Amino acid sequence: MSNTLLFFLFNLLHPFYVSVTSIEHNKEEKKLEISCRIFFDDLEDALAQKYQQRFSLIKPKDPSTVNRHLASYLLQNLAISINGTPSKLEYLGYEIEEDAAWCYVQAEVGSVIQNITINNKLLYQSHKQQSNILHVTINGIRKSTKLDYPKSKVSFSY
Repeated sequence: MSNTLLFFLFNLLHPFYVSVTSIEHNKEEKKLEISCRIFFDDLEDALAQKYQQRFSLIKPKDPSTVNRHLASYLLQNLAISINGTPSKLEYLGYEIEEDAAWCYVQAEVGSVIQNITINNKLLYQSHKQQSNILHVTINGIRKSTKLDYPKSKVSFSY
């Protein structure tokens, strides 16, 4: 059997777990605009594990309950500090696109960001193979990293 075929079979048997979080500083509005792209089935599993009941993100029976639990989950597993001061994150909502949930969060911040620290533990309770990719854009400068479980914290200086 070829190495390519073995690799393909291994990936079918062992799915990958990844999320992508993008953080952009909107200097004019003094806000961080945050979007998290998470496979919706993994997110549903994480919510079921945390709240001991299943939720459908695609066709929620009670959208307000799903939004409340999703907001709580996101805000407990994503934290950001600007220049050493914790930011208060505000959940805005989510939408489904193909196989992913796009979750939106924002934070009010000052116009000058010299240092940003992100603690991203999304899906870590559900998947020990989880990787969380971060893209942070401040003053037009983009910095990226990948956090593999159990590492959840990173800082960038600008």
